[in-house]
Amino acid sequence: MFSETFLRMIYLGCFLFLCGLTHAIPSYPIWWSLAVGHQYSSLGSQPILCGSIPGLVPKQLRFCRNYVEIMPSVAEGVKIGIQECQHQFRGRRWNCTTINDKAIFGPVLDKATRESAFVHAIASAGVAFAVTRSCAEGSATICGCDTRHKGPPGEGWKWGGCSEDVEFGSMVSREFADARENRPDARSAMNRHNNEAGRTSLNDNMFLKCKCHGLSGSCEVKTCWWSQPDFRVIGDYMKDKYDSASEMVVEKHKESRGWVETLRSKYNFFKPPTERDLVYYESSPNFCEPNPETGSFGTRDRTCNLTSHGIDGCDLLCCGRGHNTQTEKRKEKCHCIFHWCCYVSCQECVRVYDVHTCK
Repeated sequence: MFSETFLRMIYLGCFLFLCGLTHAIPSYPIWWSLAVGHQYSSLGSQPILCGSIPGLVPKQLRFCRNYVEIMPSVAEGVKIGIQECQHQFRGRRWNCTTINDKAIFGPVLDKATRESAFVHAIASAGVAFAVTRSCAEGSATICGCDTRHKGPPGEGWKWGGCSEDVEFGSMVSREFADARENRPDARSAMNRHNNEAGRTSLNDNMFLKCKCHGLSGSCEVKTCWWSQPDFRVIGDYMKDKYDSASEMVVEKHKESRGWVETLRSKYNFFKPPTERDLVYYESSPNFCEPNPETGSFGTRDRTCNLTSHGIDGCDLLCCGRGHNTQTEKRKEKCHCIFHWCCYVSCQECVRVYDVHTCK
């Protein structure tokens, strides 16, 4: 017979093991790694590569194999989403740093923070954007232009060109990006909401693009079509949503399928979030110091703006540690002259700049 102490040790070991497994299951999509894998650019001609994408759930794997010709656009969408994230957060303590790993961002997205909310939204928007643009350009045979014009033509113009089918792009993003978010827990509910908020931003920012036709550039006839904006517009829009994201609390409900977690606004005196808002329910680390557990790289040696009073300024970005200043010489074009016709000649000048970095 085993002693009581020995049995307790076994139970404790099993408990810690299961906790470790729970911690090891990431809350972010590992399939985002297809944005940095050069081998995935050939997905359109080599469907066998679908099985090599890490982190795909069965539904995503089936989607990849059935619609393999649009998978390069899915990969491109995640890539432009990550690039936009890095642009929007370039002056903040967390600057959307990626690592050479399947996790892309490391453990920083394990928690249900504002940062996680933004990355899910911008990645889902990126997939919808890239697929929609690819279809309008004729890169795939299963999709094309949107022929469902929204309303009658206006005075002085008629429908023409190729309206981008954002509904199809959003459908692809929804089917693929949301495929793993089917668990009855709070994190899946949060991810689904933020994914949809990213896709909704595309619909909200569609605009009419027009072209004039006629002799000598006259506008006798004007044709218009629906177009997506530059993705920078989407990034700016979602960054505003990040700044005003709604903090939520987790509630548990007993249903026929078991316990289900849902989200509710933490503060009743604020207006509840809409489908266009980002939501989160865990606080962010301060990202001042390196911390492998939270995924923070810290802000040491980051370039800061000495004259700014914002988060990119040396006071806030450097977390009160101070900054170093060094001079840097840069070669630049100067004294440029336009010659008729038609070229520009420039001289090369050396200019000295002060560069400030966090201690």
